[in-house]
Amino acid sequence: FNNYLIYVLTKLTSENEPTRSLSGLILKNNIRIHGAQLQPAILEYIKQECLRALSDPSPLIRATAGILITTIANTGGLTNWPELLPTLCDMLDSQDYIVCEGAFGALQKICEDSANTLDSSELNRPLNVMIPKFLQFFRHSSPSIRSYAIACINQFIVNRTQALMVHIDTFIENLFHISSDDDREVRKNVCRGLVMLLEVRMDRLMPHMNNIIEYMLVQTQDSDETSLNACEFWLSLAEQNICKEVLTPHLPRLVPVLVRGMKYSDIDIMVLKGDVEEDEMIPDREEDIKPRFHKSRTVTQKPASGAGGSDGTVRSMDGNDDDDDIDDPYVDMNDDSNPSDWNLRKCSAATLDVLANVYKDEFLPILLPILKETLFHEEWLVKESGILALGAIAEGCMTGMVPHLPELIPYLIVCLSDKKALVRSITCWTLSRYAHWVVSQPHDQYLKPLMKELLKRILDANKRVQEAACSAFATLEEEACTELVPYLGFILDTLVFAFRKYQHKNLLILYDAIGTLADSVGHHLNKPEYISMLMPPLIEKWNNLKDEDKDLFPLLECLSSVATALHSGFLPYSEPVYRRCISLIQQTLIQDVASTTNPTQFEQPDKDFMIVALDLLSGLAEGLDCYIES
Repeated sequence: FNNYLIYVLTKLTSENEPTRSLSGLILKNNIRIHGAQLQPAILEYIKQECLRALSDPSPLIRATAGILITTIANTGGLTNWPELLPTLCDMLDSQDYIVCEGAFGALQKICEDSANTLDSSELNRPLNVMIPKFLQFFRHSSPSIRSYAIACINQFIVNRTQALMVHIDTFIENLFHISSDDDREVRKNVCRGLVMLLEVRMDRLMPHMNNIIEYMLVQTQDSDETSLNACEFWLSLAEQNICKEVLTPHLPRLVPVLVRGMKYSDIDIMVLKGDVEEDEMIPDREEDIKPRFHKSRTVTQKPASGAGGSDGTVRSMDGNDDDDDIDDPYVDMNDDSNPSDWNLRKCSAATLDVLANVYKDEFLPILLPILKETLFHEEWLVKESGILALGAIAEGCMTGMVPHLPELIPYLIVCLSDKKALVRSITCWTLSRYAHWVVSQPHDQYLKPLMKELLKRILDANKRVQEAACSAFATLEEEACTELVPYLGFILDTLVFAFRKYQHKNLLILYDAIGTLADSVGHHLNKPEYISMLMPPLIEKWNNLKDEDKDLFPLLECLSSVATALHSGFLPYSEPVYRRCISLIQQTLIQDVASTTNPTQFEQPDKDFMIVALDLLSGLAEGLDCYIES
């Protein structure tokens, strides 16, 4: 069957290209999963046919062959295919453009997947030959070849590979030579290379820094993916010690570019369905729901801006508290289509945030006129980007913003009722960034109206707004703590009603908001009328979820906080919760023993389940003031 698949890919030219390519992709999966069981003669035949297919007239077939070659190299190891790299390097010298391009496509994939292996003595350090060879192609007549050559070398910058470091001046010189290339893919790879060099060889870039900054200012305003790669330069530069020294003269030109980059593009609006205002009845797609990881109930230090989660993490703009994104609330902001998709908008916002932390209030003379223009703009897309910018600078420029907040906070509270869902959702996030200041003022002035409007948005007809409001309210809960006690009945009314309203994804955010409320008000929650409101929906979810259901995880975390807050008020619910926690811990331990004894048959268990179950037991013990016997 594998012989048949390689035949269809490489020899059955009467078939259409997508079918031939599909055959190669099926073969790739077979090799990835069953490569070790393939007969050596068959594998050898596949290898030879793949190398021949790199000269196929079809770019799709050449690309598929390159993927197959990389898969074989990754599965069996480059040491088991010693002739591969010399053969590909020889093909680069072919007078036939198609052969050269096909070989470069395969080499780029190998460099991307095996950067560390290529620098090993086990392979006789092939990079000593490959990198000088790649450098020769920076001035090739084909933009595709030039792009491949840069992309290959870029893979070795971050690791400071010695074979590249000895040629670093030649590499930088060649990058500068093609920096104004007509081809966007070439310029994109030039930008990527310069961003990585900024982190590892700043000393070599410093003499040229003014010219690089001018170049990046132009590229950041490009209309395609080049702009994102150029924008990452500013984010990286903002984190360097020399930022102020080299960037200050250019700030008046850079800041407007960054704010413009924060505006949604037409494609963003299409992907995000930004013109859909009411979608609460549409079921969530399972692939849009991110996995959650355990966070301790112990509240540590909060970020000064008040933008933190209960465990000290920074809540991103879609409400997720990702440990990997602890200092980056922009990774997941407002993108239900692909929450991990990094784009120009997010990069621009993150850069503005870091620059605000570098320059502090010195940043405001440049930024305030831009904010005044965008925040009150008639076009909602411009206004939305201004609100995002206002949130981005909250931490770095808080002191300088205080005189302006008495005017801005009421305006933002009004924006929570904007007719556009994307404006309402970003306003929730921006207000959460100023929650610390809001709580420090007289309650009737800002806290009470903000709380009232956020609770309305928690019940919004748009799922993205629900999510942003729930997350913002959790931040407000952390900042206000017991200041919320007079409003507990009103708050619980809203949160409990949301149980009946929310789809799958936002239900997980709701658990976080309830758990945070319990952490914030503590024993004040232990009143019969509050318990009768809160516990029935929580226990109903608890009873309906199976032990293996991942949704049980955030519910366990929520109940852990609730149990601690309710003390003896949790007693009627403690026995079934206790028994299930013990059961979850036992199951995990049994799985752990099984996977240790027989790792090929049993997978490692998810020990986070056991940790959070133990956390809940701790909450029971603490709340009920009793001993739990094993």
